[in-house]
Amino acid sequence: MSDQLKPGPWLAIHEELGVEPPEFDDRPLGAFVEDYAESIADNSALRYLERDISYRELNELSNRLANALATLGVGLGDVVGLHMPNVPQYGVALVAASKLGAVASGVSPLLAPAEVANQLEDASVKVLISLDTLLKPMLEVLDTQGSLPECLTAVIVTGADDLRQPVGLELPILESVTCKAYLELTADASPEFNQVDLPPDHICLIQYTGGTTGKPKGAMLTLRGIMYNIVIAHLFRPWEVGTETAFNALPPTHIGGCGTFLWAFRYGARMVLIPDARDIDHYCQQMIECPPTRLSGVPTLYQMIADHPLSAEIDFSHLKFAMCGAAPITGEDRKRIEGMLQGTVLSDGYGMTEGGPTVIVNPPQRCKPESVGIPIPSVDVRIVDVETGTREMPYGEAGEIIISSPSLMKGYLNRPDETANSLREWHGRTWMHSGDVGVMDKEGYVYLKDRAKDMIIVSGFKVFSVEVEDKLAGLEFIALSALIGSPDVNRPGSEIVNLYVELTPEAKQLDPDQVRTDIREFCRAEMAAYKVPKVIHLVDAIPLTPVGKIDKKMLRDQAAQECAD
Repeated sequence: MSDQLKPGPWLAIHEELGVEPPEFDDRPLGAFVEDYAESIADNSALRYLERDISYRELNELSNRLANALATLGVGLGDVVGLHMPNVPQYGVALVAASKLGAVASGVSPLLAPAEVANQLEDASVKVLISLDTLLKPMLEVLDTQGSLPECLTAVIVTGADDLRQPVGLELPILESVTCKAYLELTADASPEFNQVDLPPDHICLIQYTGGTTGKPKGAMLTLRGIMYNIVIAHLFRPWEVGTETAFNALPPTHIGGCGTFLWAFRYGARMVLIPDARDIDHYCQQMIECPPTRLSGVPTLYQMIADHPLSAEIDFSHLKFAMCGAAPITGEDRKRIEGMLQGTVLSDGYGMTEGGPTVIVNPPQRCKPESVGIPIPSVDVRIVDVETGTREMPYGEAGEIIISSPSLMKGYLNRPDETANSLREWHGRTWMHSGDVGVMDKEGYVYLKDRAKDMIIVSGFKVFSVEVEDKLAGLEFIALSALIGSPDVNRPGSEIVNLYVELTPEAKQLDPDQVRTDIREFCRAEMAAYKVPKVIHLVDAIPLTPVGKIDKKMLRDQAAQECAD
């Protein structure tokens, strides 16, 4: 077989739009912040509630933290855990870690104490920076049980308002770990610290995957991969240094939330932090006060903003780019949101932690609304057969999405077998096997069909859950739906199609049996018989992950428990 693949058809669209791969720029994040502390010193780098932090102040705060971490023994290659929600200290810590040549690793606030301990040990976290309200109960449980990993030598405790309206903190008393208050520790540290030189393959982030398809794994992301991805992800609508205002409501321990910090600091932008994505009042008020040029979120977030009366008061005339992840916004919802955003700015995207993260973007000026877009410059995407991953599928036929990119992860930390299964050689290059199923059209636009693990096999036929869920969205009494498969004990190798339905508030008064009947009749009329759900579960609420995706792992666990009972 020839090692040469045909050029992707999306390259013609790159040429049409005048975009091409840029040169590598391997300067670390800290170097950019240092430059902006001189060139745009008074520009706002971070806004948290009513508090703005300038680039001069961000650089000084990062320098103080870098010096403080150094006194705790943190140096080149050491891992610093970041156990915080959307607060300014997260961004300060990312810059400080960069300046030291340390590795930053997000630790989700949603993890149980035992899960935190496992992740700290897996990543060999030396120092943990944690929010006081998260840390105290967690560490006391772990310390009592003797479960604190030996790698952890110190904990820095910070309050949500430490950089706004600080209050005294009560530090936990631990036998095996030193605890320091963030403000006290950094107050005595020098405000001077220069970014250390780092090689392109330096690991900057150990970013843990969400774990919706199994135990979380630490993806090792390199300096070149991260900094290059920031640039190529936005070539369809490039950033302008020192003039942008970006909003972030995603948790920073997720690659989407962390990425927004990185994008903003790379381009000297003002980043507005939204501590609670469910507080749409606050989100809209901040956009009224700070008109956005960049937005990112999931479909439900855009829909909630559009539904809010304050959205009519937001000036979207400066908005250049509104990225939507998790799934494309389609149909009437897209028209309504595009109308609110006042221009050709809405873009879908596809990425994954292991991809650096951005892989595919829907160019706003060349958009296909049902698609997630085309591969960004320097990235190659192919659709291959799910069974072997070695046969490229014809245009229009479903298969697994695989990715070749300069931004691919180096591998999964401490998991050589999973790394070898995910990163495979094909046609002389390394490809990330995403586990997602999609199709590509003749112009190179990619359409997501399903997660490979979410695809249901019924008597040899493939059922794409997203396809069924999209059709069910047309029923006015359904607020949200999710399709999963469960083993069919009467047909080995086959599965039963289970549908979970969250009804709209108005529909919750309807007769459940009639609702199920209506759903089945709709499905029989709209889709092949093997796709029709056999079991319909009406639930109060469908579980979501912290970034707003349907948590099908939890649903599968529920289904398995119901079968066991």
